Amino acid sequence: MSETEPKAETELGEEELSRVVRELCETKAEEFHLLGYDQVTGPDVWECVSDKYHKKGTPPLHAIVNDILSLRVTQFMNFITLNLYRGERR
Repeated sequence: MSETEPKAETELGEEELSRVVRELCETKAEEFHLLGYDQVTGPDVWECVSDKYHKKGTPPLHAIVNDILSLRVTQFMNFITLNLYRGERR
């Protein structure tokens, strides 16, 4: 694609990507609320999901979406518990 051609409609800007990821994390937090975990927030979900990205780098969008949507309560609780033991959490 040359520089004069418009970007494909499927390409998202940085702000749009952030908005999509933030909304997905909020949706996952709402799912956890339905399971009785009322204290979970969208930023908590993102902190858990993005923790492994510090070592490996940020993956493509489809992998981030998969990581958020496939996050299980047990994975989240393990993450929180480990951070509490390490003293890294609230």
